[in-house]
Amino acid sequence: MHLTDKVVIVTGGGDGIGLAAARAYATVGAHVLITGRRAERLEAIHANERRIHGLVADVGDPADTPRTVEKALDLWGRIDVLVNNAGAGAPLPLADATAERLRSIYTVNTIGPTLLAAAVIPHLERSKGAIVNLSSSLARKAVPGFSDYAASKAALEHLTRCWAVELAPKGIRVNAIAAGPVETMFLEERMGYSAAEAEAIKLQERNLIPLGRRGIPEEVARWIVALTASDADWVTGQILGVDGGFALV
Repeated sequence: MHLTDKVVIVTGGGDGIGLAAARAYATVGAHVLITGRRAERLEAIHANERRIHGLVADVGDPADTPRTVEKALDLWGRIDVLVNNAGAGAPLPLADATAERLRSIYTVNTIGPTLLAAAVIPHLERSKGAIVNLSSSLARKAVPGFSDYAASKAALEHLTRCWAVELAPKGIRVNAIAAGPVETMFLEERMGYSAAEAEAIKLQERNLIPLGRRGIPEEVARWIVALTASDADWVTGQILGVDGGFALV
């Protein structure tokens, strides 16, 4: 797949889809910088997987954007791929919306990825690299109580299309993955549900997914890697649904 010794940044790479993607890149010989908020978790990953380095950084903090880019350059001197995986969300009925809660969602899901993508443009232009944004099937599927999470992901999808057109003359490709329900701790750790609430949601999702089950992180990760490999060098501006058919029903 011609990713040996390429340099990849994966935001939110401490677990779930982000970590699965980092491991998939490392397996094909790439060097990977993952960002996250938990230093101990990042250190543990690096201790066991030497091709994966960690940096404590928050996509929602603009000051961490240059730190992330500089860390990758300090380690390997180049950047070939950016995976905007980090995401934020919580149940937010319209009646409960506040400026602070809205800001926490949009800052991580749209503003942070935009700032990071802008910062890596000169490096990706040199390497003729690629960007992959992690969206959600909720960007196209209406769900009560999740309008702003869904809208932030819909915005990310249209950013993907616009960036693809804007950056194509520089040789940079931009695509997105719209992931469906995946077996991670997202519902508990990011959405704030109790274990019992999360299990009830998972059961409901399994009954709605045409293929009859929730996905696993590795099933999404392989498509992230595929979209940045040389076999996809004529693919840009696309939103690939990896969701077991969830968005269809």
